[in-house]
Amino acid sequence: MSNTGTGASDEPKMTTITLEIPESFLDDLDATWRAEDFSSRSEFIRWALRDTVKHPSFSRKSWKDIAASEHQLATGEGRTYGSDEIRAHLDEDTDGSE
Repeated sequence: MSNTGTGASDEPKMTTITLEIPESFLDDLDATWRAEDFSSRSEFIRWALRDTVKHPSFSRKSWKDIAASEHQLATGEGRTYGSDEIRAHLDEDTDGSE
């Protein structure tokens, strides 16, 4: 998707960043961008970051709660929640309460 070297002026200037993530997460990330038909890992990461910045539908606390729930499910710890409980919790987060 990049026009690097073509002289196209309508493309924003790209900057390279370094991101360190666990290899197991990289495996998940690679499987996801391929399954979602993105042309590259970079394109997928740009999309995910842009979506998160422009449309922040979850607070940091919500993401931590989701990660904790996934850990509990993976390890067999904790309990499961009904959809009504999850909706109520998400509604609290969008109201600004944490």
